[in-house]
Amino acid sequence: MKKPPAIEARTKAITILSVSSIGDDHVSLKRILNGPAASGSTISRWTLQSCSGPELALTIAKEQQFAIIVSERDLAPGTWKQVHAGINELSNPPLLIVTSRLADELLWSEVLNYGGWDVLAKPFNPEEVRRVFNTAWLHWHDNDQNRGDRRTMSMAAAG
Repeated sequence: MKKPPAIEARTKAITILSVSSIGDDHVSLKRILNGPAASGSTISRWTLQSCSGPELALTIAKEQQFAIIVSERDLAPGTWKQVHAGINELSNPPLLIVTSRLADELLWSEVLNYGGWDVLAKPFNPEEVRRVFNTAWLHWHDNDQNRGDRRTMSMAAAG
């Protein structure tokens, strides 16, 4: 019998790819993810892999599957839009969360209209980071399961 996503999540580490040229972003996210979990947290073990720009992020994302990529709005060089465009070419694209010190309604609207998952304001609020990552992972995992179920049904119908 298969475990529900929330229970399964507690048993394995979930790796997030953090894309930012600001070293403090990676440090802050690691501290939040490795710190005491908020009550009701779904994920018990997060790991963070970091890189500084969109090109390297896309190379890494092609080699390793991620459920979540978190990207600074402005990368040097590049922007979150390059990351988003590249990951949408993957067969099972991760969800994109954009971070910015200027996280206003305009950025949030733009990210959602492009198909991103959410926006996190900096400095990071630990509870908000964990909430956004938890809901993103559960959504991605559920969709991944549904994709797998559809593939299985298609193969069974063809065979």
